[in-house]
Amino acid sequence: MDGLSVEGCKQCSDLVASRSRIVDGVGPDDADLLFVGEAPGEREDQQGEPFVGRSGTVLDDALRDAGLSRADVRITNCVRCRPPENRDPTAEERSNCRPYLDREIDLVDPAVIVTLGKVPGEHLLGRELAVTGEAGSIEEIEIDGTRRRVLVCVHPAATLYDRSQRETFERTIQQAADLTGDGGQAELGDF
Repeated sequence: MDGLSVEGCKQCSDLVASRSRIVDGVGPDDADLLFVGEAPGEREDQQGEPFVGRSGTVLDDALRDAGLSRADVRITNCVRCRPPENRDPTAEERSNCRPYLDREIDLVDPAVIVTLGKVPGEHLLGRELAVTGEAGSIEEIEIDGTRRRVLVCVHPAATLYDRSQRETFERTIQQAADLTGDGGQAELGDF
């Protein structure tokens, strides 16, 4: 599908200098579930795909346990270039990349957007977020004139550093799978 790839972007000089490539979203261009992370890390920058490191393994395992696979969902990031030293992307960098994310959301038209961590949650919801306490909550937002359902989720890396987050993470991924129901159709009565 045209419009899902970003080529030659040079808006953020720090990111252009630190990246080896632009890391676009992966997965079906009509996925019911769209997972949004923060930014590519070192492994993602090297391989050109979001969530391929340890966090990706945690996500893949949770998807499998929920009856899904990576091939069933689309995975992307707020920012498509690796920030230097894996720092959080700045507000300006997120703002510069936002049109690419909004276009991807529009073209994929997911039933549910799952934010993986605090940065993408705050970026899409436009407010401060207590991600641990709000994991599993659903909000409706408007993006380019279309109402979208956003499911807040802890970042998979949180489960690596704090084992107590594993249950919250897995429960939220299962909730995302349940919201799309059998055959990939959203269970609208669940909202």
